[in-house]
Amino acid sequence: MNDFLNGFLDLLQGVDPVLRTLIAGFGMLLETSILVGLIVPGDTMVIVAATAVQGPVEFIGLTVAIILGALAGESIGFYLGRTFGGRIRDSRLGRWIGEKNWSRAERYLDRRGGIAVFLSRFLPVLHSVIPLTVGMSTMTYRRFIAWTLPACLIWSVAYVGAGSAAAKTYRELSGQLHSAGYIFVGILVLFIAAVFLIKKLIHRGEAQHLDDGDTPAAP
Repeated sequence: MNDFLNGFLDLLQGVDPVLRTLIAGFGMLLETSILVGLIVPGDTMVIVAATAVQGPVEFIGLTVAIILGALAGESIGFYLGRTFGGRIRDSRLGRWIGEKNWSRAERYLDRRGGIAVFLSRFLPVLHSVIPLTVGMSTMTYRRFIAWTLPACLIWSVAYVGAGSAAAKTYRELSGQLHSAGYIFVGILVLFIAAVFLIKKLIHRGEAQHLDDGDTPAAP
């Protein structure tokens, strides 16, 4: 496994850090703006890019690029929803997403307001649909950004930190332990398991707001 990981990490590090960072940021823009996240999860893109990080400058650069990419993508999603929301919802893509998911996102936003925007970043499907849904609602762009910014920051730091920590630990141990590759995989598996558990807890805590009646929140 060490040989495979060495080759993989060397391949990623062979890409110019600036180009690698820009690609990751642009990938996040696509993931959060035009529903690409329903097909290619952004967390996968970020973890892969983060494994090539070397030093604090690259760490900060990648984290900032991911945050800006996510904010830009969600802003595009917001304005697409505001301008073409009905058409997108009635399109073939909108039907593929499913009326159930659109209605669920609307109910969640109506009942939780800004909190729904914040928490949707950590919930599957909703994190791709909410920006468009917010655009079709009465919530202002300023309020939308105020809620999604801290969520994007937390999400980005967590994923870049996990990917870079796993790779750094592997590099430090690969010359000493033949099992270093398993430690690398183990760190990522533990992180993914923790994220899955947190998402389940958030989903369970928000279930009544997603599926049951509640008092609508102010937009």
